[in-house]
Parts: sequence; structure tokens; C-alpha cells
Amino acid sequence: MGRFQDKVVMITGAGRGFGAVLANAFAREGANLVVHYNSSSKGAEETAAAVRALGRKAMTVQGNICSWDDVKHVADEAYREFGRVDVLINNAGDMALSQRSWRELDEKVLDHTLAVDIKGTMLMIHELGMRMMEHEGGSIVNIGSQVVIAGSPRAPQYAAAKYAVIGLTKSYARALAPKVRVNTMGAAFIETEALKSRYDWQHGRREEVLRLTPLGRIAQPEDMVGPTMFLASDESRHMTGAFLLCNGGLAMVGA
Repeated sequence: MGRFQDKVVMITGAGRGFGAVLANAFAREGANLVVHYNSSSKGAEETAAAVRALGRKAMTVQGNICSWDDVKHVADEAYREFGRVDVLINNAGDMALSQRSWRELDEKVLDHTLAVDIKGTMLMIHELGMRMMEHEGGSIVNIGSQVVIAGSPRAPQYAAAKYAVIGLTKSYARALAPKVRVNTMGAAFIETEALKSRYDWQHGRREEVLRLTPLGRIAQPEDMVGPTMFLASDESRHMTGAFLLCNGGLAMVGA
């Protein structure tokens, strides 16, 4: 029996990267998966197939999380299939990958980053949180970033958006209590394909981050699975509104 045996876990942006890794990890712990995607349909099907290969149930559902109608559709489909959602992982996000420097600010990129990371996260928390309250409760984990501590001279809007996620976490932790817990996992640089493709990562940023990280390594997606599952599980049952930093010591903060 796994920690999430027969629980229903929804992961946004699970067609690739960290979301796909998380889906497999939850399935190995006994969960059934709602695999959300926006444009990565092939990846979402591959993720769902991997979950089914582990003997668990999986469904895929498409939606733009910046649209409340789409978010309602995603929730409707999940509840139609499984009757409930026990855990929501807000993994989908935008970090302005094409932007090399703060000097290259583009209004369309700015609007998209804020829309996905703030509006999209808020709509998912709001819609799924309300439905969880009407049923047996649940746990929501937002995938945040240590950028809220260090800032981002490359893409300031990304840091601002992730800081907003902390505000959403605290606000909904109070609004949805006591039936639904809401926490944020503050990840370091996770070496996904998306990060590897960034210009700055290919031109010295990786070496700089590695030099400044006390644990002397760049996090792989698997390194962030444990902290995320901890916040989603009953092991963190007395935590809500929290920001759990997992960054290899890259940026250390006081209590």
C-alpha cells in the first residue's frame, strides 16, 4: 500500500518535464492520475500510458489554465471520471524561456508569464479547492521557486509571478481551511529539458549556480519529488500556507 493508495491526483503540465516525473512517482505510491496538458498532447498520452503500466488508472485532459472555462472543463472531466480529486499539483508555469536579459522585456512575454503563473495558478486553486471542500477535502501543492529569495535579473516578471504564488498560497490556505491544505514547494533550478535549452544556462549560468550551491550539484527532477509528495501527503498534515525551500542551499534564509 502506497502513501497515496487509490487517491486521485491531478497534475497540471504533466505532459513533459517535472510534471511527467511526478505523475510516475505518485502512481508508484498507488495514486490514480489526472494528467493535464495544454499543448503537449503526445507527452500527456505517454505519461498516462506509463501510469497505466504501473497498474494505476490515468486520464488526460486538455485545457488552458488561463481560461476559467477551460479550468472548469478540466475539473468537470476529472470529477466525471473519478468522482473526486484528492491532490492538486499546480506544476504548469512559464519562466520566459526565450528572454535572455531584463533588457529584452517584451510585453507579450510579460503578459503570458503573469497570466500562466498567477492567473492560471489562482484559477486552478480556486476551482479545485471549492470542489474539494464540498467533498472530503484535499491537499494543494503549488510548484514555486527559490527565485522569490534571489530575484531574477534575467526575467524579473518570473520572480514577481512566483512571489504572487506565495500570496495565493497563504490566502487560500486560510480561505479553504480546515478541509483543504495549500502549500508551496520552493524549487531550485531543476535541470529539465526546458532549463537546458535556455541561452543563459548554456552560456555560463549553470556553472555559476553550481559554484554557489553548497551541495555542489544541480537538482534533477527526481530530487524535487520527495518534498512535493511530503506536502501533498498526510505526513505534512499540520502544515498549510507554508513555503518549503528545496534548493541545495543556493539561497539560505533565516527562520
